[in-house]
Amino acid sequence: MNPTILIIEDEKDLAQLISYNLGQEGFRTKVVSDGEEGYEKALRETPELIILDLMLPKMNGLEVCRKLRSHPQGKNIPVLMLTAKGEEIDRVVGFEVGADDYMVKPFSPRELVLRAKAILKRTGDAKGEADVSAIRMGVLELDPTQHRVWVKKKEMILTATEFKLLEYMLKSRGRVLTRDLLLDKVWGYDVAVTTRTVDTHIKRLREKLGKAGDVIETLRGVGYRLKE
Repeated sequence: MNPTILIIEDEKDLAQLISYNLGQEGFRTKVVSDGEEGYEKALRETPELIILDLMLPKMNGLEVCRKLRSHPQGKNIPVLMLTAKGEEIDRVVGFEVGADDYMVKPFSPRELVLRAKAILKRTGDAKGEADVSAIRMGVLELDPTQHRVWVKKKEMILTATEFKLLEYMLKSRGRVLTRDLLLDKVWGYDVAVTTRTVDTHIKRLREKLGKAGDVIETLRGVGYRLKE
């Protein structure tokens, strides 16, 4: 069965445009026009992806995302956030509440489809690695099969993108990883995306991992490396 994508967007014409373009690629779509209903529908139906507008009636997108990430039923559903705001602070806040990706209006429907496919691919890759053993490094443990991460036996709640990023870095420990390489291997984009996206996710990942996040070393002007 084709993946179901829940679109939470109060601009009717835009929601229909997004739904049409995703439908042309074989996705099943469902559209909701307010945040409160969207949150409840997401928990009831657990779609494979949520496309979430920031400015919504009843409950804004940041609050929807924050509540999803704190609920067992919604914590692992990937979220692509949409907004008319383009300031850096908005992107940072979006990632901090658990969004996996972020697009600023107006945007190309084709790019949105590519982003959606990339998110679903990396989520599917993580879930599909049932034959991969757990990866351990110091107090860090990552289990690709269960899609779970622990620090000193305490489970950390990561988004699908954060999980994929940490997994790739653990598998590449000791190697220098440029921002462009991480965008290619973790995000899988065929379109131009700012490398600031990588920096924002690394910052959030470090914060979630606490002291264990110190193993992620910044190489100024180059990228990152996971210390041996």
